[in-house]
Amino acid sequence: MAKDLASTGQKPWILLISAPSGTGKTTLCQSLLQSDNRFRRLITCTTRPPRTGESDGDDYHFLNREAFEQQVAQGEFMEHAVVYDHVYGSRKKDVLSLIHQGYHPLLNIDVQGAASIREQNLPEQLGVDLITVFLCPPSLEELERRLRGRQSDQAEVIARRLNSARDEILQWKAFDYFIESSTRSHDLERLEQIVSAESLRCHRLSSPSVLS
Repeated sequence: MAKDLASTGQKPWILLISAPSGTGKTTLCQSLLQSDNRFRRLITCTTRPPRTGESDGDDYHFLNREAFEQQVAQGEFMEHAVVYDHVYGSRKKDVLSLIHQGYHPLLNIDVQGAASIREQNLPEQLGVDLITVFLCPPSLEELERRLRGRQSDQAEVIARRLNSARDEILQWKAFDYFIESSTRSHDLERLEQIVSAESLRCHRLSSPSVLS
């Protein structure tokens, strides 16, 4: 297990992972959180109803449409987007809370949300770096198999997700890193390589220990 961020002297930075729905980004995020305690998952907001086993404040902040739109009008979100008839978004205060606690915020966000964050240049406004990773399915056939394997969506919803996936994959070059999804262990290994490289950037270190 990695050392906690405070003991390494590193400055916090935001890690954003995005992928077409069903590719496995949630599983990848969970794997990283289990292997590296320098990260904490950003709990995002949504207007969709909780799924079986989900709870407010742990999986999402579940808001009704009126409350969500009110917070948008007040400028509380760093990104928000309509995804399959529901609104999802990431609040600035939730990101800043993790940063102030000394963690790297881990954002599990759809491709629309990632584009919104880049366009608004919000990470620089928050005073932190943003590292983006695109997790790509090995094929649309495999993506369809994974979506059907979840057994949580109707056939028409799966068809919409597959149709959207084609457009989302075309945006892969807008991200800093690319991972072609394979097994859970393979995906985590690739992500850990990215984290290791980013953690060694000189501008994120306080000073070499030999100078202490």
